Amino acid sequence: MTARNPPPVGTPAGMRVLNQRAVLDRLRAGGPATRPQIAKDTGLSKPTVGQALVDLEQHGLVRPIGRTSAGPGRSAVVYEPNPAAGHVLGVDIGRQRIRVAVADLAGAVIARVDERNRCRSATALVRTVRELAERTVAEAGLALADPVVKVVGTPGVPDPRGRTLHHAPNLPGWERPGLLDDLEAELGPGLVVENDANLAAVGEQAHGVARGAEVFVCLTVGTGIGMGIVVDGRLFRGAHGAAGEVGYLPFSGQSEEDGRQRGQVEAAAAAGSVVALAKQRGLSARSAREVFAAAKAGDGRALSAVRDEAERLAFVVASVVAVVDPELVVLGGGVGSNTDLLQEPMEAALRRMTPLVPRIVAGELGDGAVLSGAIEVGLRSARDLVFDRRRSVTLRE
Repeated sequence: MTARNPPPVGTPAGMRVLNQRAVLDRLRAGGPATRPQIAKDTGLSKPTVGQALVDLEQHGLVRPIGRTSAGPGRSAVVYEPNPAAGHVLGVDIGRQRIRVAVADLAGAVIARVDERNRCRSATALVRTVRELAERTVAEAGLALADPVVKVVGTPGVPDPRGRTLHHAPNLPGWERPGLLDDLEAELGPGLVVENDANLAAVGEQAHGVARGAEVFVCLTVGTGIGMGIVVDGRLFRGAHGAAGEVGYLPFSGQSEEDGRQRGQVEAAAAAGSVVALAKQRGLSARSAREVFAAAKAGDGRALSAVRDEAERLAFVVASVVAVVDPELVVLGGGVGSNTDLLQEPMEAALRRMTPLVPRIVAGELGDGAVLSGAIEVGLRSARDLVFDRRRSVTLRE
């Protein structure tokens, strides 16, 4: 989502835009600064920086936040990007919960809603997402049309041409034709739909345990299994957007029906399988959460089920490590977040399977990873879009 019409190069209006961009980029990258500091860092003259700041402040893109008297001479005004110049909406659609947040251009979350997903059809789910989005933006003092970019994280692989999602069996009706159009009709323009595991990886890279990592994978295990893959610091989606759909890896012992409907690894290692493994050992549990709680309390049956789960997840990691060679494997999701119980048996199983044993760590963002990634993806587009819209005003002057 970038500007369609670049400023005319060499014209006074075009030069003003380029100078404004340089000044705003400096403030975003380097933090609050005075006119002399910006001039020094950008190589622009002080008068040029001064005019750019006047223009940016006039259009609401920067704001003064005080004065400094450090060093010789008179005090100088300190400027920062105006976080209220625009907003983004992030949505995390999960089988169990729906999370929605609004953030300003500084990335500060100013409103958030988190509710259980009780929807039994795609129509109901789309309607519920809109209702929660409207409530969240209202709490932020905005209307649904106000966020510059809206990013929805969901299981499955978005298909922009077919306007649908593929490989999302855990959300009833979510693969129907035209679903992306339905979401856009309810949420409005500026909509981006992205795989939830990909967004979890973006979140952990921007604000979590994967900060600074150039090659890593984020394995999310909950109702389903997914993986976000980052190579050279950027998401790797593959030729059709399906990179990381590790739930479809083959796994011995799973039926053809399991493999066709959910994927053999997903059927073998997602939350439902943890409950089934515990049941095989005589432990009655209604959820994977209960199994892990029993394991933490020392229940031998639960601990045995957790060890089997760790072996199955180790198989997934071993399969990916041989191809991607990540420096880091981040575990997340309702099941994957139990790293205190899973890490040791996973690493032991990996050592039996392969000499390629990467570092396995717990995600830092917990159940907020997807939402954090959605906000981050939205901000990357929104900051440019806000500038470009104000820039068009400058060019008309």
